[in-house]
Amino acid sequence: MRYFKKIAGEKIYLSPMNIDDAGIYTKWMNDNEVSGNLSSYPHAVSYISERRSIEQLSTNGQNFAIVMSENDYLIGNISLMNIDHLNRTANVGLFIGEADKRNNGYGSEALRLILEYGFNTLNLHNIMLRVNEDNTAALTCFKKLGFKEFGRRKEAKFKDGRYIDVVYMEILSEVLK
Repeated sequence: MRYFKKIAGEKIYLSPMNIDDAGIYTKWMNDNEVSGNLSSYPHAVSYISERRSIEQLSTNGQNFAIVMSENDYLIGNISLMNIDHLNRTANVGLFIGEADKRNNGYGSEALRLILEYGFNTLNLHNIMLRVNEDNTAALTCFKKLGFKEFGRRKEAKFKDGRYIDVVYMEILSEVLK
């Protein structure tokens, strides 16, 4: 088996990452549509470095492949990072790597699944994220799920010849109840 249904939803499920997907992740990390919203932009990412990253991510933390339920097709990634069990906080990050799968609700479903997992299984209370101000689809998605902006780092990212703000958002556990 290539993927395992750790957290199942309606259209997708979250599976532990598979090292054999390094080629797909390398393609995504070199796609400016994907990496432009991640910290890997503007770096060229090699297969070897991406394979090492997946090996590390697959053994540490809460890092999941986003897989379509109907055909076990990998479409992206989602992670809970910097988990602080004492203060019950974490950061979340996600992307949909396959262009034709974006804006179809898969990211929203993956985020809802990982929030439920973080709040109900890991007993977290506050989950935050960072998003580029020009990523309007993600901002809309996050707001619909209940994330609230709590800060903005002005002109903190240089992208495509201009500076853009980085928006900080958070959600509390009671929002999903």
